[in-house]
Amino acid sequence: MRINKYIAAASGLSRRAADRAIEEGRVLVNGVRPQPGLEVSNADEVALDGHMLHEPTNTQTIMLNKPAGYVVSRNGQGSRTIYDLLPPELHHLKPVGRLDKDSSGLLLLTNDGQLAQELTHPKHQKIKIYQIELNRSLAPEDREKIEQGVQLEDGPSRLQLERLTDNDNQAWRVRMAEGRNRQIRRTFAALGYGITRLHRTHFGSYKLSDLKSGAFSETGAF
Repeated sequence: MRINKYIAAASGLSRRAADRAIEEGRVLVNGVRPQPGLEVSNADEVALDGHMLHEPTNTQTIMLNKPAGYVVSRNGQGSRTIYDLLPPELHHLKPVGRLDKDSSGLLLLTNDGQLAQELTHPKHQKIKIYQIELNRSLAPEDREKIEQGVQLEDGPSRLQLERLTDNDNQAWRVRMAEGRNRQIRRTFAALGYGITRLHRTHFGSYKLSDLKSGAFSETGAF
């Protein structure tokens, strides 16, 4: 198995992050810094940041319905974190992507580095779906701008919009394939709108369905 794939499987890092760790000299194989692309097996001693790695025999992925007010981090710096919602035996799982503190909905956590890579790498274009509520009605011309693309400081942002209910221009379903930091909020803010609720319902093949707020499940993929 290639070294970056082994590290991803054993640590929960993405393959890109594993490659970066190798380049930075944080990885040793049998006490020696490896070359990218090295083939390793369980007979080799692989260490990351001084800790021995072992490829997991079983991977685990859970889906959490994150409530607003929780930080997607191990250290909330005074705020509640998603790990406060999980039993200790699941604290080794790492989040796939992010939801900001004020947002809610579907959050995946896993120790499967390959799955995390497939869900987050831009080349895979995994669709994410959100339900949002605006602080005022969205003007038709602004909807057109958002669907054609709004220029942000880190590049253009294009979202697909659909009303959640007829004749309600404040509640929308948003589809996107990107995942830049606070992209939906920044896109609407660029046109003078605030988002009062942002709730993720789908991430790739995973859907939230009727999972209660604050609850988690090991099912959800279809």
